Parts: sequence; C-alpha cells; structure tokens
Amino acid sequence: MTYVVTENCIKCKYMDCVEVCPVDCFYEGENMLVIHPDECIDCGVCEPECPAEAIKPDTEPRLEQWLKLNADFAKTWPNITQKKEPPSDAKEFDGKPGKYETYFSPNPGEGD
Repeated sequence: MTYVVTENCIKCKYMDCVEVCPVDCFYEGENMLVIHPDECIDCGVCEPECPAEAIKPDTEPRLEQWLKLNADFAKTWPNITQKKEPPSDAKEFDGKPGKYETYFSPNPGEGD
C-alpha cells in the first residue's frame, strides 16, 4: 500500500503533508504535489494533515488515474521537504469539482 495525492490538491497545494513526511517522498508540481510510490513507507501521517483531504490510501476504489499520475510526475518533478505557503486563492478551489480537466499543470514546481 502507498498513499496517493488526488484531484483536490490541484490549485490548493497545502503543504502540511510535506512537513510531517518522515521519508521526504513528496514532489512539487506547479499547482499540486504528488507522492513517489516507491519511496512512500505507508506510515499514513500525511493523510490527516491535508486540509483539502486530497491524500488517500491506494486501497480506495477508483484511484488508478491518480496512482499513475503520482508515479509518473514523481520521476520528473523536484523533491520538496519543506512546507511553503499555499496559493492565496487555495480556499476558493478547495472542493471544486473538475479541477484536473480545467487546472492541472504538468509543469514542475520549484522544489526545495
């Protein structure tokens, strides 16, 4: 089992999860984070820290797209180990449906 960052992270990009991860398995995109599935130790400390509830265990149904997205982009986006400020409009996007189709960016973030 591993944990997966899902759609609600897009344009919210809270980084409370990064701060508690003991193995630094988060990678930063322009407007979301992903978890490297081969680095995640399944400890679960990140899941309750996410204000957007965007982190899920891979045992939940219908996460195949997000498992692939996390695995693929963790290979190209920079590692992030320190919490940064979320976007100023994050609260406006929290819970908004259809964020992947409308707002997802494949561009990397800054990382550490």
